[in-house]
Amino acid sequence: MNISSSLPPLPTIAILLCTYQGEAFLAQQLDSIMDQTHRSWTLYAADDGSTDRTRAILEEYQSQWGADRLHIIDGPQRGYAANFLTLLCQDAIQADYYAYCDQDDLWDPNKLALALSRISSLPAETPALYASRTRLIDETGTSLGLSPHFTRPPAFANALVQNIGGGNTMIFNEAACRLLKSSGTVDVPVHDWWTYLVVSGCGGTVLYDPTPSVQYRQHVKNLMGTNLGIAAKFTRARMLLDGHFRTWNTHNLTALHALRPQLTLENQKILDAFTAVRSKNLLSRLTALRRSGVYRQTFGGYLGLFVAACAGKL
Repeated sequence: MNISSSLPPLPTIAILLCTYQGEAFLAQQLDSIMDQTHRSWTLYAADDGSTDRTRAILEEYQSQWGADRLHIIDGPQRGYAANFLTLLCQDAIQADYYAYCDQDDLWDPNKLALALSRISSLPAETPALYASRTRLIDETGTSLGLSPHFTRPPAFANALVQNIGGGNTMIFNEAACRLLKSSGTVDVPVHDWWTYLVVSGCGGTVLYDPTPSVQYRQHVKNLMGTNLGIAAKFTRARMLLDGHFRTWNTHNLTALHALRPQLTLENQKILDAFTAVRSKNLLSRLTALRRSGVYRQTFGGYLGLFVAACAGKL
């Protein structure tokens, strides 16, 4: 008897990689994917019109791995969030789990296996999302420390005002994927924040793991970097006060109201309460903010939320 033939098949993972002008670090990321201890994966790469060697690098790896292991498609060229969501909505991509992937990070060999060990125990019919901390590195691979360790529970009330998991750490199941596909390529600022909003809002389970398994590269071309350090915090405070946060919220809320029938009744109430905060006078805004129950993970983060509410920038 062949013992291996009696074992259940390994869960399949569709790795969703979006690229743009990524020649500097792409090969290192692809090598780290090939080194994964969990072997049942297929990589789907959407290139968003790169003019450097990004496409050539992808094609070189495709010739080594085979076209069944690495698929290359053209991105919509409407920004990285649209690229990820468009790739996710491809009907030809089918798997048990889905993993977002950035072009410039490094994955630990057990990255996929670790996430699966956490998320695979959940019922398949329940939308589930896994995200974790990261180890920060610079352009040369030198360690810069760890991303923040969030201790408050993940929830829709948190997701409305904060994303706690980088897309480069996220893995979600087929039930969560169906939810995201039902919304299509919505006009939202960030694909990973949208993923947290949808899964938490529609009654799914969000797992936050304090154990990092991704080396998150910080460099000048990063579209979204960490919020560690005084300079980064100052930049985010400026973006809040000059209206970026309010604009992002407007896009998220518009998309969420379209998804409203799929939100839980409790989360519909939280959505309505937070939406109302944005249109009231100062005293009413602050009262409504407290009653809405929305929260950020740290006292400093909540203080920033309070300031934004006072300034009418929510």
